[in-house]
Amino acid sequence: MFVANRSTFRLLLWKTLAWLVLAALLVALCYFVVDREVARYVYDQGFASHYALKWVTLPPPILQAWAPAVIAALMIRRVWGPLHRCERALLAACVAIIVADQFRESLSYVFGRYWPETWIDNNPSFIRDGAYGFHPFHSGSAYGSFPSGHSTRILAVASVLWIAYPKLRLACGLVSVAEALGLIGMNYHFVGDVIAGGFVGAIVGAWTYTFVQESDLSSGVS
Repeated sequence: MFVANRSTFRLLLWKTLAWLVLAALLVALCYFVVDREVARYVYDQGFASHYALKWVTLPPPILQAWAPAVIAALMIRRVWGPLHRCERALLAACVAIIVADQFRESLSYVFGRYWPETWIDNNPSFIRDGAYGFHPFHSGSAYGSFPSGHSTRILAVASVLWIAYPKLRLACGLVSVAEALGLIGMNYHFVGDVIAGGFVGAIVGAWTYTFVQESDLSSGVS
């Protein structure tokens, strides 16, 4: 049963709408001006040969894989009393990373964008085939570039920590930027994909943390 605090959710709703408008403008700018130029530059410079860029893209799927186990452990822990602040933040982060990535899966089908390079099942790509653009409601591995799943996952977690622990904001920002540079530097995603994924993750993370905080999980807990 949720605590009656409509103003909190109304404010978050207005912020979400503003974020969505900003995200749409940035993605449109990237699509027409930035994405192709950056993809060509990254390919010509051979950044994908730098293993450090690939390394920073590895944690998000690992975090998501362990999230259900952590949620189960927290539910068992709840038997012995209300969750503490750090436990609520951890719960919100785990729920957010799962929900955000599933939402991203749905959006990838809605938008159906080609990838910058050929990575999966000989998929058509911008670099190899000149394939560029959105193909709404097309399924299959060839159309999964938008939005980025990795940036969605990392921002889902980072946004929860950003809200819960303001002192960690610098670290959250640095990790998010490093993830974005890895994805773009490896040519896994266009710049617009990374921006869109970041917005999706941040929005889901913010809503998830707010729901956790406003629920009876937080009743009587400092």
